[in-house]
Amino acid sequence: MERLSASDFTDKHLDRPGRWAVCFLADWCPFCQDFRPKFEAFTPPANVRMARVDVTDLESPLWERFEVDVVPTLATFIDGELTWRRDGLLGRGLSAKDLADLDRALRSKK
Repeated sequence: MERLSASDFTDKHLDRPGRWAVCFLADWCPFCQDFRPKFEAFTPPANVRMARVDVTDLESPLWERFEVDVVPTLATFIDGELTWRRDGLLGRGLSAKDLADLDRALRSKK
């Protein structure tokens, strides 16, 4: 699993070709600490790469660029374009249902 930072993005685009499932995470967030191992254990379709996007620094431009208000947040990209997103909920984060929705989103984008 790759770990991405702000330098891997231009505007709202991922500077990587192909299909990606990414999770915006912050080390200080207890919901991220709970969700990260679940995301890392997730098995995407064969043609999808996975990455963690580090927004631990509250000054990271990714907070504003992607309008991230809550972490963790899931997103998918195809050839750099944002194609799907699921924001965590305050006081709850993300769940197994959100991973199932991610799986459906990845499998529906051929």
